[in-house]
Amino acid sequence: VQLQASGGGLVQAGESLRLSCAASGSIISINTMGWYRQAPGKQRELVATINNGGRTNYADSVKGRFTISRENAKNTVYLQMNSLKPEDTAVYFCNADTLTFGPIGSSWRNRWGQGTQVTVSS
Repeated sequence: VQLQASGGGLVQAGESLRLSCAASGSIISINTMGWYRQAPGKQRELVATINNGGRTNYADSVKGRFTISRENAKNTVYLQMNSLKPEDTAVYFCNADTLTFGPIGSSWRNRWGQGTQVTVSS
């Protein structure tokens, strides 16, 4: 199972970016999917999550500016980031709780994708 993130880049303050993360492999089901970020010298922090019922949760710092969504048929989660600020600069990681087939049956496992860099200039 792989989580492939894309969509990062360099933008100016006030602009927008859309991140995507697609899960692939022997996936039976996905529960919560989310985005986290890690700025240089800081710990990784939650940005937003969405469960398979569509319930969302956001960090206070991004409420009203970022929107998380998902396409269950594509095992994909998105993060629409508007009104970006320099303090949003970080490596963004996607995360998912996946139920997959394995050698001894199916099991739930929390997985991380590779990061995608978001840089916001002032």
